[in-house]
Amino acid sequence: MDHFIYKTGVLHAEDVAIPEIAAAVGSPFYVYSTATLQRHYQVFEDALKGMDHLICYAMKANSNQAVLKIMADMGAGMDVVSGGEYARAIAAGVSPDKIVFSGVGKTAGEMEMALQGGIRQFNVESEPELLVLGAVATRMGKLANITLRVNPDVDAKTHAKIATGKSDNKFGIPMVKAREAYAQAASLSGIKVVGIDVHIGSQLTDLAPYEAAFTKVAELTEQLRGDGHNITRLDLGGGLGIPYQRDNSAPPLPIEYGEVIRRTVGHLGCEIEIEPGRLIAGNAGLMVSSVIYVKQGAERKFLIIDAAMNDLIRPAMYEAYHDIIPVIEPAAGIEPQPIDIVGPVCESGDTFATQRLMPELKSDDLVAFRSAGAYGAVMASEYNSRPLIPEVLVSGDQFAVVRPRPTYADMISRDITPPWM
Repeated sequence: MDHFIYKTGVLHAEDVAIPEIAAAVGSPFYVYSTATLQRHYQVFEDALKGMDHLICYAMKANSNQAVLKIMADMGAGMDVVSGGEYARAIAAGVSPDKIVFSGVGKTAGEMEMALQGGIRQFNVESEPELLVLGAVATRMGKLANITLRVNPDVDAKTHAKIATGKSDNKFGIPMVKAREAYAQAASLSGIKVVGIDVHIGSQLTDLAPYEAAFTKVAELTEQLRGDGHNITRLDLGGGLGIPYQRDNSAPPLPIEYGEVIRRTVGHLGCEIEIEPGRLIAGNAGLMVSSVIYVKQGAERKFLIIDAAMNDLIRPAMYEAYHDIIPVIEPAAGIEPQPIDIVGPVCESGDTFATQRLMPELKSDDLVAFRSAGAYGAVMASEYNSRPLIPEVLVSGDQFAVVRPRPTYADMISRDITPPWM
């Protein structure tokens, strides 16, 4: 469910008409719904009700400060994967004891930054990282809480570029080496073992891979406790998918995901940590664009819009589907026609949809890309010297720009000409 609906024939974000925002900020732009973000966080809280747990929002999905503030006000922790994300979480008012630090390539500088500012735990991905963290913590006179991320070799059956739990992925320590790695961690003076971490991928639409992975984690928990380790936390990652396509193949609900957690690891007495990102932010955002031209080619028609692959890269990078709808609701009985929806970047890859059925549109008409709240703005670039597009937050009948569009002068001013020129 989201809060983007047609009212009297015009698409609204909560109680704000999309054309009103477009008139104020220009196009293209992202718009997020506060009510949707709050609702999606709450469904995870409801799914884990009665269990000792912490929901750490995976801020790589959408790290705008306003979005983080909404999450923090709801009681969320944060899952960060860089020093920059850690700084953003702190700036948004997130308590350090609710921040977990994930990622395969943490640097010594990032470790020092988090230990100095405070951190709930590091989700350690390899033995070399463990040694560096131990050395940094010892040098600083700190004790670093850690989980080790184990790779359960479970196929999440998702896109190859977002699969993380198979043996040929770069993530985590192979399950067969886990006990050896935990023994090494226990021997380091700057390290305190607190739990186990696992994360098998993103946009999962089947609960069976979770069941397989969590069952392996439960077995490992018992083994590690038998080895003398005090396992009190299980970080089970995120990755639950969202319905990008409005059809009958809806992904599992968080309540069903919570039942899998209860069934597989609920008996262990551990605090459960989960790291949802896409499911919280994805359907809480739209990207809105306007039509520049409608072009008739030799064999097909093209809808050329002012958004491009640099603004929303998911279709170009992942062959991802986004539902694209007109902002003004089509009249009943209008037969949609196939058209290619493309951006202005000088690459054939700048294609959002091929032969998509759409009602007839003309220059200056607005279209909205659904499910664009996650991995949209955060993955955008200034390719072709195109300014990053604004982000707008709606709450009820109010809206505010939460990241402005830079000017050309802003972009150029970041470049520095060497003194010898």
